[in-house]
Amino acid sequence: MTYGKRGILLLLLVILILVFLISSGYGAMKISPMQVVSILLNKAGLPFITEFQQSQANVLWSIRLPRVILGILIGAGLAVSGASLQGLFRNPLADPTLIGISSGASLCAVLMIVIVSSSNLLESVTSVTGYYTMNLFTFLGAGVSAVTVYILSKNGGKTSVTTMLLSGIAVNALCSALTGLIIFYSTDAELRNVTFWMLGSLGGASWNTILGIFPFILIPVMLIPRLSKSLNAFALGESEALHLGVPVNQLKLRVLVLTTMAVGASVAVAGIIGFVGLIIPHLLRLVAGPDNRFVLIASSLLGAVLLTGSDLISRTIIAPAELPIGIITAILGTPVFMWILVKHKPQMRSF
Repeated sequence: MTYGKRGILLLLLVILILVFLISSGYGAMKISPMQVVSILLNKAGLPFITEFQQSQANVLWSIRLPRVILGILIGAGLAVSGASLQGLFRNPLADPTLIGISSGASLCAVLMIVIVSSSNLLESVTSVTGYYTMNLFTFLGAGVSAVTVYILSKNGGKTSVTTMLLSGIAVNALCSALTGLIIFYSTDAELRNVTFWMLGSLGGASWNTILGIFPFILIPVMLIPRLSKSLNAFALGESEALHLGVPVNQLKLRVLVLTTMAVGASVAVAGIIGFVGLIIPHLLRLVAGPDNRFVLIASSLLGAVLLTGSDLISRTIIAPAELPIGIITAILGTPVFMWILVKHKPQMRSF
């Protein structure tokens, strides 16, 4: 990796730290960046820099910090998942939504909200799974969708990327249709809950939430960049990658499993958040080229920046009310995507 790309990674890391400090401190109760640092140092048992009130420490630790950390985790997970899927399919439009992972998770979540919540089954399930019932339902949906896509794409012990993509589109269409059918028969109260959830929100952030999804996002964020060299070889073509010694079937399975983990966990706690996995890799490839050794790591950093900043906007722009974060990411992402299509058509053709 060149010094220029390393400099971009360092810049993204600095921006992420700044966004973290600003987002943690901005809200109904103002907490300066130095006070945020002081509260964190005090929690760690270290000497703090400046004075702060106990009420500020309580708000930061109980409300702001879980939400900001959740945004960083989900943004990083969605962005690196989108980048890896685009590299695997060699398709700049590939993202977790396109191959049915998000829609499968969404279907199970809506099923829980509308149908299971009105039956006695939820009580028996919740008695076993407790706080993580929604997480388990959505993760189950994402996993079933991913397994279905993988099974449909296998032929003679091999998996076809084209068939995998088409299978994903079919699974996505089926899950979307079933979700629409369930919503059609929902009550007004259930419909409001489903609509807000499907637009995405980090409003349910807590330390329990972070604890529940932390391993499922951290593992993909750490392991997917280790596949960068294989994905670079895969960009030459599947047969060429095979001749270069890349275990293509294992690569496809690893990418599918890791992206399912990250996306399933993200949808479980924040709902459907679009454009993060689609736009972020595009921007980075336009800036520094298609080398996945850079794109995968940078995607996790820029995705964390984008989602944390979007959440700051969503909870402050119409305060004390909250705007669904999916609306913010769509408003920010759509013009950028259109600009990429109009201004950079040659690069898009050579992906």
